[in-house]
Amino acid sequence: MNKDELLAKAFEAMKNAYAPYSHYYVGAAVLTKDGEYTPGANIENASYGATNCGERTAIFAAYAKGYRKDDIEALAIVTSGDRIGTPCGICRQVLSELLNKDTPIILSNGKDEMITNIEELLPYSFGEEDLNK
Repeated sequence: MNKDELLAKAFEAMKNAYAPYSHYYVGAAVLTKDGEYTPGANIENASYGATNCGERTAIFAAYAKGYRKDDIEALAIVTSGDRIGTPCGICRQVLSELLNKDTPIILSNGKDEMITNIEELLPYSFGEEDLNK
C-alpha cells in the first residue's frame, strides 16, 4: 500500500465535498487490492439526517462497483479540521460491517496522521452475528 498516494486521493476527493452548513470538509478514498481507488466526500443537506459522510460515500461507491470487504486493502479519511477527524458513530457501524476488522484506516488533517482499524475504533460492535435470524 502506498499510504501517501492513498492520502493524496482522499485530499483530492475532499475538494468535492459539499459542506455549506458545517464548513467541515471530509474526503475519503478506498484502495482495493487490484489497485483501484474509489473516492468519496461528505455531502450535506439542510435536513441534517440526509447528510452523508465522506467515508460512507467512498465505501458505498466501492461496494456499488462490486467490491467487498476482502477486496479492500485500506481506507483513508481526511478532514479540514484542526485535529484529526475520526469516523462518526454511524460511519463506525457501517465500516464494522463493510471492512475487515484489521483493514488499515488512515486518518489525517494534513498536519497529523494516525493509522488505526475498525476494531480499534469500534470494539464490541453490533453485527450480523447479533441478529436473531
